[in-house]
Amino acid sequence: MPSFKFRGSLVAGALAAIGASVCCVGPLLLLTLGIGGAWIAHLTALEPMRPWLIAATLLFLGLAFRRLYLQPQVCEPGAVCAEPIVLGRQRLIFWIVALALLALLSVPWLAPFFL
Repeated sequence: MPSFKFRGSLVAGALAAIGASVCCVGPLLLLTLGIGGAWIAHLTALEPMRPWLIAATLLFLGLAFRRLYLQPQVCEPGAVCAEPIVLGRQRLIFWIVALALLALLSVPWLAPFFL
């Protein structure tokens, strides 16, 4: 059950980061595909919710970090989660996802440099 809660907080953090950056990633993606026009400027409907989604992203990343690094894992002997390689893989996946989410969150600030 602990790995499900860990996965849940990573998935929730990823969804929140995507929601927080969709106002800027969507138009940027459309522009890179060659789709443009004045209507792209109107794709910012989620912009007012962005601070809340950023907060949710950071909250869920913090919960995943706490579960991985600060709380001891309770596993029965012989269970899959008792193996040290599993914890190492979970930590590696956490950092890969965390870097990807932080990259998504930074898109609104970095996008003007690419346009």
